[in-house]
Amino acid sequence: MIRSTTILCVRKDGRVAMAGDGQVSMNNIVVKHHARKVRKVYHEQILAGFAGAAADAFTLFDRFEAKLEEYRGGLMRAAVELAKDWRSDRFLRRLEALLAVADRDIALILSGTGDIIEPDDGIIGIGSGGPYALAAARALGEHTALNAREIVEASMRVTADICIYTNHHLNLEEL
Repeated sequence: MIRSTTILCVRKDGRVAMAGDGQVSMNNIVVKHHARKVRKVYHEQILAGFAGAAADAFTLFDRFEAKLEEYRGGLMRAAVELAKDWRSDRFLRRLEALLAVADRDIALILSGTGDIIEPDDGIIGIGSGGPYALAAARALGEHTALNAREIVEASMRVTADICIYTNHHLNLEEL
């Protein structure tokens, strides 16, 4: 299980919002409060967030961005090609991270085992607080009129109150 972060992505009504908390932990010590774990990539058309070891995640971000350039922003194709490399390359196989990526049409979870998961409801939660954020976002999405950004903000607040590896300092991006 990837610990030490929460990334949440919500696609709703043609909008997509993704947030990550800012906490960086080493074992049971918080060493940073304002890390940036979510960013816009490929001409600010795609959101990407990571959970896991920071150095591993930055390596994957670089590879993912290169795949996006190679496939002219084709999110699914870039994800498939990254997953192939991640699974087969000796160096990449050792990386411990998960990626959440999304554009206005698709939201995906990418893992080092070659998994490419597109959730039915367009909501992704990864990292140690991922299940809490996912549950809150699904409930809010189904039972309120909140937009994608509002759902992400409220769900991340709930998660930060529950998960010791998640704080209230959010890095939120939106398309």
